[in-house]
Amino acid sequence: MWTFRSPQVILFSDDPARAAAFYTRLGFRETFRVPTDGEPIHIDLVLDGYKIGIASVASTREDHGLDPVAEGQRVAVVLWTDDTTAAYEGLVADGAPALAPPHVWLDRLLIAWTADPDGNPIQIVQSR
Repeated sequence: MWTFRSPQVILFSDDPARAAAFYTRLGFRETFRVPTDGEPIHIDLVLDGYKIGIASVASTREDHGLDPVAEGQRVAVVLWTDDTTAAYEGLVADGAPALAPPHVWLDRLLIAWTADPDGNPIQIVQSR
């Protein structure tokens, strides 16, 4: 029997550098990039032990024979914070789309939604 380790989510992007810059502004730290010089085809970022990879659509097609979708609401990235309202307002002021303003959910969470440059929803959430 086999075991798995080090789970990671890969987001597909037509512009991995742009997507990585967005997540870096959210506090993620770059841990891997290929190639190290020039236009990247893959970048890994980590925040608080959570790893996101950003892979080039073109490279994924050419290197692996897959046909990824680069835009839309295919996956949601959830980010916990101590101040949902301030985080949401800051991201929207910085150009992120406003998908849903802060609202109470389940009487115990404050949630807002924005998106990354490729349209992946970002849920910003805090306990009330």
